[in-house]
Amino acid sequence: MNEEANPIKDYLFEYVKNSQTIPELISQKKFDVVIDEIITNCYDKVISMDQKDVALGIFATGILHYLLTNALLNSQRKIEHDGIEVDIVVPDLKTLEKDSKMSLVICIPKSSDKRVIEEKITQLEKIQPTKENIWVILSENMSLDKKTFVLSKENSSFSRIIFEIAQFSNVRGANKFKILRI
Repeated sequence: MNEEANPIKDYLFEYVKNSQTIPELISQKKFDVVIDEIITNCYDKVISMDQKDVALGIFATGILHYLLTNALLNSQRKIEHDGIEVDIVVPDLKTLEKDSKMSLVICIPKSSDKRVIEEKITQLEKIQPTKENIWVILSENMSLDKKTFVLSKENSSFSRIIFEIAQFSNVRGANKFKILRI
């Protein structure tokens, strides 16, 4: 699937490409530090490039795509299943269909409207019946009946998401290589 160019993703990947520290941090599996560095250095520019929730949704998707690939964690992103758009599924759609307990669905709603987010979650629950395996990435902290990660400049919980995905994969046995030992 060809994706249209996006200035936020272009900016993110240009930043990563030109970084002196990110390759070394990735080789040391310090994904939380990589995320913190990217947020510290790119957040302000990113939120000026689009409406904040949309910009941060694109930013989070780009960061996750890059780091899941570098962490060697299987995932699929931007896929449709039974007419429902899925932002990211770990490890893949086939596993989700076969055994929902072995699959993680990550929702990046690109909105801070709680009603819109809860609607999206309700849709995802139709294809991911294991409700605790739906995680949500938000641009601001809010109370939801799901595990949430907040991508923000201060008090961001987003930086630990790769480790938590790896832990989920390792515990469930979905990560055959157990690259990240947690």
